[in-house]
Amino acid sequence: MAFPGMSAPGLGGQGVGLDEQKLKEQQMIKFMQQAMESCPAKTAMSGVMGFGLGGLFGLFMSSFRAKNDLYNGVAAGCITGGALAAKAGPQAAALGCAGFAGFSAAIDYYMRMPNDDTAADPIA
Repeated sequence: MAFPGMSAPGLGGQGVGLDEQKLKEQQMIKFMQQAMESCPAKTAMSGVMGFGLGGLFGLFMSSFRAKNDLYNGVAAGCITGGALAAKAGPQAAALGCAGFAGFSAAIDYYMRMPNDDTAADPIA
């Protein structure tokens, strides 16, 4: 029977490298589990997932509808928010959908506002 940290009988000390490798793997797994439980890591992962899913669904909605309007961003935001919160239940998915859709609508509305800044276009 082999215990952790001991080489197998008959190997003559050749199993030491394998034990060090297993120890490093276990340390890496422990580090990854700790990172997955930390709030900053979860925040970063959620941000990346939201950005990626929002972009993906936004491109899908634009190509599916063949229009560039406010509805694309709102629909993509709703799908993204619902997908990110789906594991927490239907109420969380609905709130995620509404929250992301509202945020997308506000951003799209702001980005589509006419620009009255003459300093932005030096040629005009």
